[in-house]
Amino acid sequence: MARYIGPKSKIARKFREPIFGPDKVLTKKNYPPGQHGNSKKRQKVSEYGVQLQEKQKAKYTYGILEKQFALIFDRASRASGVTGEMLLKLIEARLDNVVYRMGLSATRSGARQLVSHRHITVNGSVVNIPSYTLKPGDIISVREKSKSLEVITNALSGHTNKYSWLEFNASTLNGTFLNLPDRELIPENIKEQLIVELYSK
Repeated sequence: MARYIGPKSKIARKFREPIFGPDKVLTKKNYPPGQHGNSKKRQKVSEYGVQLQEKQKAKYTYGILEKQFALIFDRASRASGVTGEMLLKLIEARLDNVVYRMGLSATRSGARQLVSHRHITVNGSVVNIPSYTLKPGDIISVREKSKSLEVITNALSGHTNKYSWLEFNASTLNGTFLNLPDRELIPENIKEQLIVELYSK
């Protein structure tokens, strides 16, 4: 499946947020790319443009393509609860995102690669589908032969974030997906209501 492999700093500058993690370029140039990026006379963005931009930001942040994103939104709209919040909860329950949240990879793209290369198991079985949706109680582990991977040990050495909806044991490299997170616990700066309004048109 195709993935965005272009310049990440350019995308971060477009949204004026470090959506791929700390970015030195964004710090120096906190304005959109292009010859008119730093101009004060930039054209005003329409309501539709603002909504579309928010959806694109969510897609880039989590590394999800259009068709997959639309499918997740459809599931969220049919689930009980607030659609926008359910959208983010379902995205957070993706296996690649949980591997990233547990600190097994420094980036979501790296977490996706760990899953695709069969380094991760769910409830004792290898799962190589990054979009696999976890259920409360699922146990996520690193395969025994993959525990010494340098990319994993390096990521864990710099990992400090803890999330209340995840349980993780750094010594055994396994964790549990406890529950879908409440919206206020999800740190990403995404205005999900704008995405709901976009799909409602």
